[in-house]
Amino acid sequence: MDLLELLDRTLPGLGYGLVDIERSNHGKLLRVFIDKPEGVTVDDCALVSNHLIRFFQVEGIDYDRLEVSSPGLDRPLRKLKDFQRFVGEKATVRMNMALNGQRNFVGILRDADEEKLKIEIDGALVSLDMADIRKARLIPEI
Repeated sequence: MDLLELLDRTLPGLGYGLVDIERSNHGKLLRVFIDKPEGVTVDDCALVSNHLIRFFQVEGIDYDRLEVSSPGLDRPLRKLKDFQRFVGEKATVRMNMALNGQRNFVGILRDADEEKLKIEIDGALVSLDMADIRKARLIPEI
């Protein structure tokens, strides 16, 4: 089982969802981004960090430094439930393959299912293949 699957199965038991993980510095720095409906506090990050230190030891996960944090206002959208949760919000979506010569889209998320993401761009509804999405992030309204 890979690290993403391990965390996806472990964090809900603590009351958190996994948003993303990043490895840098040749895999020695491990960043884990968590979320919960009411938002993430510093205490939440400390609690999850303390749990993961022991959990990684048991599972034999190799890292030198662990960082646990919230995904931020410009959080990535990775799973179907992320897209569905943020319907009505502005996002940027980058596709693997161009659609009508365009790979980057910015608009309001309108609907999402296993097959398609519908995003409103300048009043027009564009349908994107979910399987072809390379990267998507919320655009915070400040």
